[in-house]
Parts: sequence; C-alpha cells; structure tokens
Amino acid sequence: MRTLSKWCRLKAILVAAVILSLGSVTCMAADEKFPSDTIKVIIHTTYGGGTDITARMMTMRTRRVLDVDMQVMSKRGGSGAKAHQFAQSQPKDGYTMLALTQSHLYTIARGKSVLKIDDLVGVARAMDDPTFITLNAKSNLNSLEDIVAASKEKPLSWGVSVLGSTEHIGLAQLAEAAGFEYKAVPFESGGQMVNALMSGAIDATLPNVSEARQQIMDGTLKAVAVMSSKRLSGYPDIPTTYEKGYEVDCSTTRGYAVLKGTPEERIKTLSDGLVKGMSHSVFGNYLASSGLTIEESVAGHEVWDAQLKKEYAKAVEAVEKLGFK
Repeated sequence: MRTLSKWCRLKAILVAAVILSLGSVTCMAADEKFPSDTIKVIIHTTYGGGTDITARMMTMRTRRVLDVDMQVMSKRGGSGAKAHQFAQSQPKDGYTMLALTQSHLYTIARGKSVLKIDDLVGVARAMDDPTFITLNAKSNLNSLEDIVAASKEKPLSWGVSVLGSTEHIGLAQLAEAAGFEYKAVPFESGGQMVNALMSGAIDATLPNVSEARQQIMDGTLKAVAVMSSKRLSGYPDIPTTYEKGYEVDCSTTRGYAVLKGTPEERIKTLSDGLVKGMSHSVFGNYLASSGLTIEESVAGHEVWDAQLKKEYAKAVEAVEKLGFK
C-alpha cells in the first residue's frame, strides 16, 4: 500500500514536471524574436535566370527590413519538384520560403510534386514578368507572321525551360491558335535558353522580359512579339500576340510562399517585410527595367495567396487540355 502511495506521488511529480516543461517551451516559442536567423529562399532554376535575379533583388532591401540575412538557394530538378521536396523537409517555422512561378503550379497539377496546392501559403507577390517571342538578331525571320509561315513549312526548334513549363504551355497554345507545329527543346533556365538562341542552337525562344532585356537592348536578340494583351510601357514598339490575331498570353508571375503549418503571425511578418522591401526604389527600378511597376506587381499575403489558387485552377485546365500529364 505504501509502495503504491509512493508510486502515485512519483507519478504526480512527473506529470507536473512535464506540464512545467511544456509551459516553458510554449513561453520560449512565444518570446522568440522572429526572424532571428537566416531566411532561405529556394529557387527551382539555375543561378542567373529570371527567378534567381528577382529573388536577389527582393532580398536587397527586405533583409534590411527584417534585419536578418537572406540566402538564395537553388534546388533544381523536376520543374520545381526538387525544391518542393527540400521545402517539405524543413521545419515550418518561416525560415524557408519557396520562390514560386506557374511552373510550380503545373508540376503540382501534373501530380509530379510531393506537395498539393493546399500545402502552399502565399506570402507576397514580386512581379508579373511577360514572355517575349524572341529570335537571334541574325535570323532571316523578322516578325510573328514570318515565324508562323516558316513553321507551317517546317517545325522550328523552340527553347523552353522544361517540358510542361509555363512557356511550353504558352507555346502550345500559340501553335494551336496559329495552326503550326513546333519542336520544344528543354533547358534548365531562361538564361540557358537565351544563350542557346544566341549561339544558333535553336530557332526561337520564349524568355521573360527580365531574362532577355540586356540582349534585346544590345541588339544580340530581337523580340518580335510579347505574349500579352497590351504593350509594355518599357517596350512600346514590340507588338502583342493579341494585335497579331492570337488571343494567347503568357507570363511568369513570381512570388514567395511557405508551407501550411507555418505560424500565422510569422507569415504576416514575412509578408509585411517583403512588401516593404519590394516597395523600395531599388526593386522598383528593377521592375521598371522590364516595363513593370511596383503598384502593378507587388502584393501581400491575401492577394497573392488567392491568386495562387486561381492560377492553379488554370494550370489544371491547361494540363488536362494539352495532355501534359
């Protein structure tokens, strides 16, 4: 009986210790300053492409706002699948952010990711980067009409970042609308696509404005159309696909997300910090170089999270219609 009584007292002490321990952990979590350590920004492309450049421009002022370092890390493979895998392996504590484009949404829609759309929580949107239809400056083709005509005689080789990517689907939609065939040649980034076009390895490509800006400005490449419903203010002489009779648009919307389960107050801190950082003239000048503005591009958690879900619905429809499963 005495032994049983001792056991009961010991059990009570152990339970009390556990409760106190949990309370201590809870208080530590509540009192912990966030952020207080390096924030990893995971991109799915090679360094030097549009996604990488945008992420680095975002961090320039945001790291000052949040008062921590921010490190851009590349996890290539599977059009975002490897980046998703890495993010899933990290604690849901706000210290790992995914740099998202539509390519990620297409990968999820095709069932090629460990993540589902509901696993992602949008933090902030950085930009909407339209796609140019671009040729080597030495090409005998000089317009979208020339491309369509040449493609009906013999399929041209087009550079895309990966098969089933944003620009690949945009190309497929344009080809369907214009009635021509094509050959898609995959690369790992927009930067590699541009280099291949410059070397003559492919006939045409679909880089984002930010990826081809320098080569277009120095005359190495020529943009014959922008896949948009309206001309870009920074490139007023480049016609749109809509003007040419093809109601097809294509752009890379770039933004940042964390995984579901990240504390809401941390998501808000990140969102507020990113929006403030990207509202600075440093990022604004970067956007302006692509004919974009802060007002049109930068948005916080609520707007970006809703847009992600809307864009995902479009991705599912495109994947099913074009057979990119």
